[in-house]
Amino acid sequence: MNQDITLDRRSDDAVNLARILYAVHGATFFFSLGLLSIIPLIVNYAKRPDAEGTIAFSHHGWMIRSFWWYVTWMVVGGLFFATLVGIPVAYCVWGVAWLWKAYRLIRGFIDLNNKRAMPG
Repeated sequence: MNQDITLDRRSDDAVNLARILYAVHGATFFFSLGLLSIIPLIVNYAKRPDAEGTIAFSHHGWMIRSFWWYVTWMVVGGLFFATLVGIPVAYCVWGVAWLWKAYRLIRGFIDLNNKRAMPG
């Protein structure tokens, strides 16, 4: 019985940390277009092993993948921007990447609050 209480407490702590990380990712996303998301990303990497066996584990992976795909698409947009002829394409790529990242943060936060693991 004591082990069950310990597992429940560990799971609750992992979920609460994931909630905080979603909030920090969201704040940095809005205030720095995701540039400062490197800070919560480091915490995601550091705390993901501690969350193994909980639903929070999948949420750490979700936030990590969201960050790296967002960075990838921002770089692609930057390459279009650098060519100068692709400036309108760059703004489209950046806009779609921003909306996609916002969707990922919102969906992840909602699924975490509904106690659902993320795919992948």
